[in-house]
Amino acid sequence: MFIHNIDPVLIRLGFLEIRYYSLVYIIGFLLAYFILWNAAKSKKVKNLTKDAVEDFIVYLILGGIIGGRLGHFIFYNPSVFWTDPLEILFIWHGGISFHGGLIGAIIAYFIFRKKHKIAFYDLADLLMIPFAFTLFLGRIANFINGELWGTVTNFKWCVQFPDVEGCRHPSQLYEAAKNLVIFGVLWFMKDLKKLKKGMIFWSFVLLYGVLRFVVNFWRDDPRFLGISMGQFLSLIMVVLAVIFLFRLRKNKHQN
Repeated sequence: MFIHNIDPVLIRLGFLEIRYYSLVYIIGFLLAYFILWNAAKSKKVKNLTKDAVEDFIVYLILGGIIGGRLGHFIFYNPSVFWTDPLEILFIWHGGISFHGGLIGAIIAYFIFRKKHKIAFYDLADLLMIPFAFTLFLGRIANFINGELWGTVTNFKWCVQFPDVEGCRHPSQLYEAAKNLVIFGVLWFMKDLKKLKKGMIFWSFVLLYGVLRFVVNFWRDDPRFLGISMGQFLSLIMVVLAVIFLFRLRKNKHQN
């Protein structure tokens, strides 16, 4: 058994607190910025300029955070919209949905690409590898925060979280490992010859959907018909990924 007593705050400067979870967001957006900036510098992506990169990062931040926040309440706590709608604005209270954040980022991307005429898969494929690594760090930050814990177990590596009954699966670390596996697979894929555009993006969607569906059986979430909302949304990811991967495979003219 591991007794969880980790301080979620990395640095305290008077009233200012820098948390591990916040640091992950900063790292993720910085990774995206430098990868895109390098792509613009090397002219790897058509129509991507250094100015466009700065523009896109703003879109990405707004889309990811707004989508993640709204998704948290739409998918997991919709009653807030009529009982306490101002709570949606209090992001420091926590509550960001991965699926909502992904949808928000994709919507922001489509708005951005309309202005800059950049093919969707050109940036989507480029960003999925650092995104997977950021998700790996994010789940470790969830563990540090002592949130999103797993189901009760008597396994030797179970964790006793503060103010939580029973010793629990460290499901956050299971999910971190899942994201690290996805990162490794995508990293290997990027060097494959004749890889069609969109393959990395949809492979990420497929891998994330399948692995999260499995791993979430050890996460203590409300369930309906045996599965959680996160698992249901992950199944949708799997279905979409299979459809689009099949279409990419049939499209012989794409490179």
